[in-house]
Amino acid sequence: MRSPFRAPPQARSQKTSLTWRRTLLEHWRGDLTGGITTAVVALPLALAFGVASGAGAIAGLWGAIVLGMIAAPLGGTPAQVSGPTGPMTVIMAGIISLLGARYGAEAGLAMAFTVALLAGGFQVLFGVLRLGQYITLMPYSVISGFMSGSGVIIVVLQLPALLGVSLRGSVPQILMGLPGALGQMSGWALGFGVATFALVRLYPRRWSALLPSPLVALLALTVLSLLLPADALPRLGAIPQGLPSLRWPQLAFDDLRLLGGYALTLGVLGSIDSLLTSLVADNITRTQHESDRELIGQGIGNMASALVGGLPGAGATMRTVTNVQAGGRTPLSGMIHSLVLLLLTVGAGGLACPIPLAVLAGILLHVGIEIIDWTFIARAPLLSWRTTGLMWLVLLLTVFW
Repeated sequence: MRSPFRAPPQARSQKTSLTWRRTLLEHWRGDLTGGITTAVVALPLALAFGVASGAGAIAGLWGAIVLGMIAAPLGGTPAQVSGPTGPMTVIMAGIISLLGARYGAEAGLAMAFTVALLAGGFQVLFGVLRLGQYITLMPYSVISGFMSGSGVIIVVLQLPALLGVSLRGSVPQILMGLPGALGQMSGWALGFGVATFALVRLYPRRWSALLPSPLVALLALTVLSLLLPADALPRLGAIPQGLPSLRWPQLAFDDLRLLGGYALTLGVLGSIDSLLTSLVADNITRTQHESDRELIGQGIGNMASALVGGLPGAGATMRTVTNVQAGGRTPLSGMIHSLVLLLLTVGAGGLACPIPLAVLAGILLHVGIEIIDWTFIARAPLLSWRTTGLMWLVLLLTVFW
């Protein structure tokens, strides 16, 4: 039999073109609908995750754009949409806070993106070493405890914005500072935050296919807030316009062990987060993902995102499910999602200035509550006390350490 690798260059290019058309253009109508719908869902979440991380709203947007654009064609889960996620944002926020306190705000932020770059490198290494099949073998009690702990952290981090007070730091610092900050609480911020949360929670699911609840809440409450005086409640403010500048890695030999440990944690978490979402995508599309290829795609995407100052992320469950339900089936849908976000960021970024921080906090409060594994928390005592104890140990360590 003649080797296919001996085919002339023209034949190989035609073969590649046909493969591209069959795999990426066969479902282009559904992918177009899925990509646009998913971008609408991702926009408020990217803004909120960026603010929550401490890197700024623009970091969340560029993370969703770059990671989504690269991980879709290079990854191993056709319908998966990637971007900043709750657990990844929690870890990145902690890294930014710790490095900022140690090296200063500007240097700490630059080193945090270096950590994200190294984390992407670890993910690529995991894929090359074919470790994808083993990462998902971690005990579910550990995964559940970590995810629930991440949800608790997201909820606690939103409390200052919901109350309209200026309070930053770790979970223990925020919890200790809240009683003293209640005297400066803003009733307007609390009202808008609670209204946003209620609208997202009570929004009819049958309407979500047309207009996702986070976007409706973002637009409706922001427009309503314009009736108030400009200083009535804290707002997002101006975000940088135009294309991002490159952030070159900053790494000293003395910092290698510290940053390497953070990067390994971030890389393992991103891998678990992505592969669990891949399993969800497999269940609803009746397909089989490629774990190792998915890790390589996610790793390259996170490395590229870090180089332009974007948040690291993973395969996002809610955005992936939204994409599939709207008709997305191939990597083209994830790429369209990123292109739509890019157009919104470059062309309409100035419209985000009046968004109240309490509205973003209300959206993230819903995200945090959804991440908490309430079902397993209730079911674990029925399985064994060892399982329950391990789950609660991981949860508490995640929240307070």
